[in-house]
Amino acid sequence: MADTTADRAIAIARARGPRLGATTLVLIDGPAGAGKTTLAGEIAVALGGRASAGAGTWDPSRPVPDDAVVQTLHGDDMYEGWGGLSTLDDVLVDQVLAPLSAGRTGSFRMWDWTASSRSHAIAVPPRPYLVIEGVGVASRAARRHASCVVLVDAPRELRLARGIARDGEAMRHEWERWQEVEGAHLDASGVRDAADLVLDTSA
Repeated sequence: MADTTADRAIAIARARGPRLGATTLVLIDGPAGAGKTTLAGEIAVALGGRASAGAGTWDPSRPVPDDAVVQTLHGDDMYEGWGGLSTLDDVLVDQVLAPLSAGRTGSFRMWDWTASSRSHAIAVPPRPYLVIEGVGVASRAARRHASCVVLVDAPRELRLARGIARDGEAMRHEWERWQEVEGAHLDASGVRDAADLVLDTSA
């Protein structure tokens, strides 16, 4: 059987070893609607964990078990809504990666897109593996801790169609505006050149 992108990402990460304290970090970046969450789930399962149901589904009554080898985080749970992409590093780098790099538990309050406010806290203790997916997660500051960076992409119109199918036609304007912002953000981050793997999900 041919290696999947998940297999290749894990192989790269394992070969490099942990760069975030004792944790091996895999970052999955790319524009919205490209398929990052799906790949994150595939990697988590291949590592012996469970696939996350996606952003906004964290249940504080069912935390990730203490002995879990992998935890998955979502950028959508970190930045502050449609206009909050620029706030990502404040949460991701300062509240999650910095503590982990020092061997401590990271933590951040999940963004509730319906209430437009932060809700319950998500703890991120040191584990063997951490998978983080989302637009902009592979920023320059975050990449220095990563053992593998994957860029997931697809044509703009296909990504828009996927987003509208998920969120409804009423969100078309927000999606179109987001695409403009994320495009500039990804270009500025240099992730397209820095990625170890690129996955095109248009097929």
